[in-house]
Amino acid sequence: MGCSGCSNGKTDGGLPRGCNNNGACQTGSCDKLSVFNYLSNMEDTVGYTSSEFVEVRFKNTRKQFFKQENLRLSEGDVVAVEASPGHDIGTVSLSGDLVLLQMRKRKVDSATSEFKKIYRKASEADIDTWQEAVALEEETKKRARIIARELALNMKISDVEYQGDKSKATFFYTAEDRVDFRDLIRRYAEEFKVRVEMKQIGARQEAARLGGIGPCGRELCCSTWLTDFRTVSTSAARYQQLSLNPQKLAGQCGKLKCCLNYELDSYLDALKEFPNPKTKLETEAGTAFPQKIDIFKGVMWFTQKADPTKFIEVPVERVNEIIKLNKEGKKPAVLVENAYVEPVAKKHDYENVVGQDDLTRFDRPKGSNNRKPGKKKRNNRNRNRNTGNKPNNAQ
Repeated sequence: MGCSGCSNGKTDGGLPRGCNNNGACQTGSCDKLSVFNYLSNMEDTVGYTSSEFVEVRFKNTRKQFFKQENLRLSEGDVVAVEASPGHDIGTVSLSGDLVLLQMRKRKVDSATSEFKKIYRKASEADIDTWQEAVALEEETKKRARIIARELALNMKISDVEYQGDKSKATFFYTAEDRVDFRDLIRRYAEEFKVRVEMKQIGARQEAARLGGIGPCGRELCCSTWLTDFRTVSTSAARYQQLSLNPQKLAGQCGKLKCCLNYELDSYLDALKEFPNPKTKLETEAGTAFPQKIDIFKGVMWFTQKADPTKFIEVPVERVNEIIKLNKEGKKPAVLVENAYVEPVAKKHDYENVVGQDDLTRFDRPKGSNNRKPGKKKRNNRNRNRNTGNKPNNAQ
């Protein structure tokens, strides 16, 4: 991650070299929800001119489609676009046929939808004003939180985004209940001298805007590629035999992790071969009660009343066979005719592969032969002196 300028070490202040935007540069590699245009070198295949529609990226994950006229734009161009009111500044993140595919994915009809205009490529004055607005956002967010706390409002200001011409500021907030922020808007307008817009977002959208590193060690999915936030329930964890520990199942947003849905379909397909986990098996030795299952190994564990502490591992094929016999009124003698043995992984011997000595030769404990010469004789002489016995060679 990062452009070539950001990757060349850091400054004395801790910021990356190059653009110094700390992950918000416009080179494409640091952008959130960045898309690689694999159709950029191909001819038009959809039926539109390749320069008719473009995708413009703003702060964080906010993107919007625009229809350009008499402009030849490419990825990375800074443009001035129509806003309400005034104009906004954004960066072209995608152009060509792939824009139409993205519009189709997001169900945006290119024929009937209304698109805002792209005024022009941003001038030097536009970019200067835009950078001044971006520099105000962090201080504005801190002051906005203080004002909300003074008014005793149960809400959290998570992010602030200024419009490119500094005429409007959008305050993104999260709240569990309805918030009456009429006095808050009046205070914000007096304090920051801009038009104020309040926008409520969910916990997942807040995590997407702020970003971060997940427990897997990678950047959050919601801030890099995930745009479709689906409902995640605890049943997804149950199907995958996961412990219902809220601290492990919750992400940085405080909700259940979105990745619980990624492999859920594969688990559901594998569970079709398993019977009901509450199914009991009848044998001549007694009733076997199910305890747990292992989807990957394809086995189930049962216990019997005679020895409830002993877990018997039974393959799912054998379980289905016993269930079929029980329905016919038959009881097998035992749960498993041949005890299930887990396959032993083959161990590779890497010792002496190049004719060297054993690598663990230094870990061996020292033997009794390593004593210093004469130590044993000295101990015997002291023992004889204490007991009053003379050595054998004494005259």
